[in-house]
Amino acid sequence: MDRYLLYFADPMCSWCWGFAPVTAEIEKAYGETLPIKLFMGGLRPGNTKPMDDRAKAEIREHWEHVNEMSGQPFDFGFFEREGWTYDTDPASRALVAARRLDEKCALAFLRALHEAFYTQNRDVTEIDELVAIAAEFGLDAEAFRTSFEDTETTQETHADYWYAQNAGIRGFPALIAVKDEKATAVTFGYQGWDAIKPGLAEWMAA
Repeated sequence: MDRYLLYFADPMCSWCWGFAPVTAEIEKAYGETLPIKLFMGGLRPGNTKPMDDRAKAEIREHWEHVNEMSGQPFDFGFFEREGWTYDTDPASRALVAARRLDEKCALAFLRALHEAFYTQNRDVTEIDELVAIAAEFGLDAEAFRTSFEDTETTQETHADYWYAQNAGIRGFPALIAVKDEKATAVTFGYQGWDAIKPGLAEWMAA
């Protein structure tokens, strides 16, 4: 029986950061019997408009809600940045670059990117910072940079975005259970582990 989860996320999606403990619980509960296949959904790829005060207020409100709902920590010093552009494409491409080097590390590297951005206030739109994060994670820095700059990585990242759109994904996190090519929605949007656990256990047992 072929059984796995499709997880659509973004390294700069605060609700996905809130969802990180849930994916950790799924891995803890099911391990290799239920692999999680991670795809980049494309939150704001290619955005070129710097954040203004209104955008900062909207994003801060999201972060506060995520913190309240999930307990995940945030460094609100982020909002002291001036003229910064919330382009999610570099971080997504970094995830795909890491995935191409070692597919099994994808979910753990997503958490590393989340932690860097949300709790350490690091600029994950900059390649040198992304290389540093990858090296701290344990990937070879030069191999990662080469993978990041490879045109095939860009194409694969865009293919992820297309896959998410074609699957009807309009928000993140999105988790879909697949068994023998039949898909079942687990959640579209944030839910905690206590909410997801019973339905997932029932699906696994069916």
